[in-house]
Amino acid sequence: MPSSSPSAIADLLPASAIRLDVAVADWRAAISASGELLTDAGIAGASYTDAMIRTVEEHGPYIVITPGFALAHARPDDSVARGGMSFVRLADPVVFGHESNDPVTIVMGLAAADDSAHQHALAALAGALADPGRRAALDTASSADEVLAALDGDTAAPAAADRDAQTPSEAVPTKAGADAVPSKNLILTVCGNGLGTSLFLKNTAEQVLDRWGWSPYLTVEATDTISAKGRAKEADFLLTSGAIAQTLGDVGVPVEVIENFTSQAEIDAALRRLYAV
Repeated sequence: MPSSSPSAIADLLPASAIRLDVAVADWRAAISASGELLTDAGIAGASYTDAMIRTVEEHGPYIVITPGFALAHARPDDSVARGGMSFVRLADPVVFGHESNDPVTIVMGLAAADDSAHQHALAALAGALADPGRRAALDTASSADEVLAALDGDTAAPAAADRDAQTPSEAVPTKAGADAVPSKNLILTVCGNGLGTSLFLKNTAEQVLDRWGWSPYLTVEATDTISAKGRAKEADFLLTSGAIAQTLGDVGVPVEVIENFTSQAEIDAALRRLYAV
C-alpha cells in the first residue's frame, strides 16, 4: 500500500505555486515569475525576488544547473516566512547566458529559511531531473498534479554511463598529481549563497562517493563563495560552475567546473581526475 505521507518536494511546493506555459521576455522576467509565486504562496516577499535576480547579476548564470533548468534562489532575507519552492514552465525558452545548459524552459524558485530543511527536497529534485522519463514529463505536464507526480517518487537509478563505471579499488583517497599526497578528506561544493545549487551538487557528488564506497573517507560540504575562499586550502578541491569558478579565481587548490549538476557520470570523471584513481 503506497505511503500517504507527502514527498520532500510536496512539503515545500504547493500546487498553487506551480504555473505552466508562462510567457516571459527574458531571464529576469522568468525569475520574477517564480518569485511572484513564492510571494503569492506566503513563502517570501517581493524583496526576495529582487535578491534572486541580483544573485545572477553578481555571480552569473550558475543557477542553470542542468540543461533547460534553472534553480533561482538567494540568501534568506527578512521577507522569507518559511522554506518553500515554486515551479514555472515557460511558454518559450529563454537564454540565461550559460554556455552549455541554455536555453531554459523550467525555472524553480527556492526560498530557504535555513541551510538544512530543504536538503531532502533538493535530493529528490536531483533524482527527478536525472531521470529522462520524469524530466520529459515535466515538459509535457498539463496540470500542477502532473508536475508533482513527475517530481515525486524514489531517486532515479543511475544512467547507464554511471551504472557501468567501475568502482575504484583504492581504499583510501589520494590526491592525484606528481606528489600523490594524502587527501585532506574534504570536498567543497560552491555557489553564490551556499544554500541552493551547492547543495544540489553536494548531493550528486555524495551519490558517486557512496557508489565508490568512499563516503567514510570524504566529507562533502556546501558553501558560498566568500566562505570557500577562506576555507579552500582545507579541502582537496572545489566543485562548482564555470561562472562561480571565475568569481573565485585562484584559491590555492584545484577548482573543478561541473556543467550538469545532475550528472553522476560527469562528477565521476572529475573525481577520477582529481584523485589517484
